[in-house]
Amino acid sequence: MLPVPTDQAVTLGEGGTPLHLARRMGELLGLKRLYIKDESCNPTHSYKDRLSAVAVSHARAQGASVVATASSGNAGASLAAYAARAGLQCVVASMKGASGPMMAQIRKYGAHLVMMDDKSLRWPLLAEGAARHGWYVTSPHAAPVVGSTAVGIEGYKTIAYEIVGDLGSAPDWVVMPVCYGDALAGIAQGFEDLLCAGEIDKRPRLVAAEAHGSLVNAMAHQTDCVDAVDAEYATLAASVGANQSTYQALHWLRMSDGLAVQIGNEGLIDMQELVACREGLLYELASVMPFVAARQLARSGVMREDDTVVCLATASGLKDTDKSTGSWNPLPVVTVGREQIPELASATHNLLSQRGGSVR
Repeated sequence: MLPVPTDQAVTLGEGGTPLHLARRMGELLGLKRLYIKDESCNPTHSYKDRLSAVAVSHARAQGASVVATASSGNAGASLAAYAARAGLQCVVASMKGASGPMMAQIRKYGAHLVMMDDKSLRWPLLAEGAARHGWYVTSPHAAPVVGSTAVGIEGYKTIAYEIVGDLGSAPDWVVMPVCYGDALAGIAQGFEDLLCAGEIDKRPRLVAAEAHGSLVNAMAHQTDCVDAVDAEYATLAASVGANQSTYQALHWLRMSDGLAVQIGNEGLIDMQELVACREGLLYELASVMPFVAARQLARSGVMREDDTVVCLATASGLKDTDKSTGSWNPLPVVTVGREQIPELASATHNLLSQRGGSVR
């Protein structure tokens, strides 16, 4: 079902990620059958490993010596890791303001990281590298944007296969953060494969949680053009920060009778902490956008209480801690003597009791 033979695959053990039944978050959102597809369990802690595994396998089979991508973080870290595994050179074009932990991850894998002051020049850099030096580019690198390498996008089909394998049937909804719609397109094609094979009897409705609303705008105006929209604020969800999505995303939203929902910064960090505190799962800020979208759709009655809803958590919360903890004050250092430890324990327990929960 994938475009690279098994004996030519470059792999780090990606895929096979957990599908968690999120009972406590489901109670909060009013959804009894809320599941989380936990892509933070991939080797570089994001769903991008599925694309990178297929793309790097294909690049090596084609004789490429350099792979390259434009990335705010996750795609670059993933490509760097798989390039290292394959023995290839890797170039990552990123930009100022990118998440510090992700930039560190890219550099640790040995990639050449180029930080661009003008992020719009990343694509011309990659295009020049491809044309002059034969770089195998896995990300978009020309306008109008159409998405990442089609070969790599095939890797995302496995998310659909795994969801159906774990549930035993197709869910009613799959909600995911969307930038250019690569994962959305790949997952939709995976469900299409299963539908054609008779393994499922319906397409799940897909929901694109996006930062700036280009898909919302295109669907509202019933147009096939996904125009760039004004970015009226700097999104905290840097992994999906583009102000223009793609036709591939729009096409599969329509094919699945799906929806696009614009999600702003308000409440995003709170939702990240709710998921972490209620389910023990910490995701990057883009990854909690699906929960915000699901809450909106449940409250409006679009999602029903008994619907089976899968939220795609695309990456670990350790990826963007510099953005999600920027407002925190330093914790005070407690200086006590041994004789004061019982008093400190009691005071700590009282604080826990004030927070609520299962403290006894």
